[in-house]
Amino acid sequence: MTERELIEGCLRGERAAQEELFRRYSGKMLAVCRRYARHEMEAEDLLQEAFIRVFDRLSQFKHQGSFEGWIRRIVVHTVLKHFRKASTQREQIGLPEFVEGEYIDPSALQHLQEEELLKLIAALPDGYRLVFNLYAIEGYSHKEIAQLLGIGESTSRSQFLKARKTLQAQLRKLLSIFV
Repeated sequence: MTERELIEGCLRGERAAQEELFRRYSGKMLAVCRRYARHEMEAEDLLQEAFIRVFDRLSQFKHQGSFEGWIRRIVVHTVLKHFRKASTQREQIGLPEFVEGEYIDPSALQHLQEEELLKLIAALPDGYRLVFNLYAIEGYSHKEIAQLLGIGESTSRSQFLKARKTLQAQLRKLLSIFV
């Protein structure tokens, strides 16, 4: 079934088309949700909520650009709405002092599994995690992030830097096990 046929079947309310659309895209979108969520159940709830929105807005897709990209934007916006509602994106914590010039040898990262990296990202405070994912993984600019989250551009930059420093410190600690 082509993408267009799949979309048209969903718009006609065909259950098989809806199940196929979910099956085809849910794995990738769950990975997006996991990057933002604090735990697996939250990621699954976010995925469910996002796909409800996908089906509700399916008639708005104009077949211009990537359908997967369109779904991804809905997923990201669903996640952001969730965190805005919970008012947790402005969370502030104290960070250990970061020593400028410290870096992690990229070859040491070979020892880490993707799952371990995702756990480190998931352990970040909500505000740091949101900005880090939006900037480093989704590719949004700080100006776009500021608009999405209702914060200043400087706050977005600051949250990203703090997230990066926190991850670097956690990676140093974790990688010291392998050295």
